[in-house]
Amino acid sequence: MSRVITIYSRRGCHLCEVAVEKVHDLQPEYGYEVEEIFIDGDSELTREYGEQVPVIHIDGKPHDFFRVNEERFRAALS
Repeated sequence: MSRVITIYSRRGCHLCEVAVEKVHDLQPEYGYEVEEIFIDGDSELTREYGEQVPVIHIDGKPHDFFRVNEERFRAALS
């Protein structure tokens, strides 16, 4: 079963772009799938994540927000 990294983000969000890039950079090493979900226009997701994007989930469970802490991220995947 492949792991899934989900990034909740907004279009035009610089921190979101940096997080997506970091997750993609580490993808070949860990072999997970990446799913980016834009919260723009979704009132429920905006209410839940609007002030914290990017929000990173690992296998459906909240992991981090604002930034990808590479050390923490690697530890969570190991």
